[in-house]
Amino acid sequence: MPASTDGNAAQVQRTTPAGPLAGLLVADFSRVLAGPLATMTLADLGARVIKVERPGNGDDTRSWGPPFSPTGATYFDSANRNKESVCLDLSEPGDRQLARELALRADVLVENFKPGGMDKLGLGYAELFEGNPGLIYASISGFGSAGGATLMGYDFIVQAMGGLMSITGEEHGGPTKAGVALVDVLTAKDTTIGVLAALAARATSGLGAHLELNLLSSLQGALANQGQAFLGSGTVPQRMGNAHPSIVPYQLLQCADAPLAVACGNDGQFAKLTQVLGIAGLAQDPRFATNNARVEHRTKLVPLLEDALSSSSALIWQDKLIDAGVPAGHVASIEEGLEYAESLGLEPTIEVCDVAGDPVGRQIRHPITWIPAIPAPAAAPPSLGEHSGAVRAWLADGADDGHASQWKGADKKPTKH
Repeated sequence: MPASTDGNAAQVQRTTPAGPLAGLLVADFSRVLAGPLATMTLADLGARVIKVERPGNGDDTRSWGPPFSPTGATYFDSANRNKESVCLDLSEPGDRQLARELALRADVLVENFKPGGMDKLGLGYAELFEGNPGLIYASISGFGSAGGATLMGYDFIVQAMGGLMSITGEEHGGPTKAGVALVDVLTAKDTTIGVLAALAARATSGLGAHLELNLLSSLQGALANQGQAFLGSGTVPQRMGNAHPSIVPYQLLQCADAPLAVACGNDGQFAKLTQVLGIAGLAQDPRFATNNARVEHRTKLVPLLEDALSSSSALIWQDKLIDAGVPAGHVASIEEGLEYAESLGLEPTIEVCDVAGDPVGRQIRHPITWIPAIPAPAAAPPSLGEHSGAVRAWLADGADDGHASQWKGADKKPTKH
């Protein structure tokens, strides 16, 4: 998309259909994935998001390719639709003043500078609170603002140090990362949850809040049953490949041509599995009749199941098991997964358009389906500085949009959550 410096480009978000967050202004001082994905979620829900980027380079992920799409690096595309891009050099006083003006007008600010970095620029929460007490200020770091303040926060490192990698991979193989930057995605969702909760609280109190999020805490908050296994019993979870520590069978089982995911969440489903496979007697065998027994005798049961499955293909067994009420599925590619979602009527993608309204490609849509449907914006990710001219002029004219003015002047103290 060509860069624009006129007054029209900055209005892209403000003329799209109104969603539930319409009227909110979000100042996005974040980059890479966790912060941008959170602010894109807010944009998908109707907020106006202005993304502040470094002149010349912009968000690091603009250069993270291949692959590339017609609008740029697909990594950048994945977290930056429905936004406006303004280039500001925060080392330059004039641009720093414009950034401050944006923050003072904003309802929400999201940043992932190193802890203390925004304070050094005069853009920290305590200073902004004086002029905008209703501001909801979300700070994202890798390891928090205390003992981990100087540590670099990358998803891969947090997966390693936070425990996730130790339970991911084959039992007798090495630790491995998840196939996507999962910790960044989890942190983005936690950020969005925190922002929405703070907006709800502000509606009553009139005050914003400072939210601190970090990748390590979001990862450990998502360890769920595995984390509680350690805290509750002292058991240290280990890598088990595709097997489940507490349910059997709940794993990949080899068929004649390919593996099949089989998930028997209760004894009734296991009985149906054995019936379909022609080995119904296993459901009455004391070693396998209950889930606890199956977990204990896992190594005896799995070969028996795979022996029965070896007589046919994964897709044939999938259909037979689903028809019998047993959760099962073949291992699909991302392309196949999207096609499957489409076949179920889930509409997994949306078409995004440029400023002129012309389609430029498809993206994964926000996963919430609203009933009745809400109007959803679908602006393609902006080119670097695409809205610089218009946003700069808007910030420099001294007029307040009204987004934050209703919260100014409250005689309150800042809060930190």
